[in-house]
Amino acid sequence: MHMEKEILEKLAAQEKLIEATYISTEKMRKYFLWTLIISVAMIVLPLIGLAFAIPQFIKTIGGGLNINGLGL
Repeated sequence: MHMEKEILEKLAAQEKLIEATYISTEKMRKYFLWTLIISVAMIVLPLIGLAFAIPQFIKTIGGGLNINGLGL
């Protein structure tokens, strides 16, 4: 009888630890998800912007290099 009570107490304590671990894991998962989203926004989006900006920049610079109609 005493042994059963002790086992049930240990099981209850383990259940609390498992629940706390689950909550902590979910918080870390959300943290990593937002870190990934922010990293993509800070790296990929500027690269996409450069893909449009660089050709326009080259076109502008290239237009200024047309010296005496030679058209470099």
